[in-house]
Amino acid sequence: MIKLFTIGFTGKSASQFFGLLRNNGVSTVIDSRISNASQLAGYAKGSDLKFFLGEIGGMGYEHNLDFAPTKELLDLYRNKKMTWAEYETAYLNLIDMRKIGSKVNPEQLHQHCLLCSEHGPEKCHRRLLAEYFQHRFNDIEIVHLVK
Repeated sequence: MIKLFTIGFTGKSASQFFGLLRNNGVSTVIDSRISNASQLAGYAKGSDLKFFLGEIGGMGYEHNLDFAPTKELLDLYRNKKMTWAEYETAYLNLIDMRKIGSKVNPEQLHQHCLLCSEHGPEKCHRRLLAEYFQHRFNDIEIVHLVK
């Protein structure tokens, strides 16, 4: 069984964030944000995050823009011009259009963790992406790291 994790950094101290990753045996964090360079991201800013992951837990880091929503799609949802249900449908259509399922080897997802900024997975594209992989490849257990 492939174990795929998800995590958001908002609302977590660096200690909580890196502890969750390390304690769950995550090997690589896959950043699914549109932009990983925001100063507001603190310890989760892309170049710093890559360094911290390697130093603190010997983990790898990838930024995969194919996994990110478009800026336009995210803006529509954030500005309440689209419901969450509409966003879900649009995001899933987007990853289908990008042919994500044929670009990913499911075995390579094992012990990897999808990252975005949202604290919880309920209304976050990382959950949608993880569930997409689970439905496509079947042999995937999803673990949301939230505490």
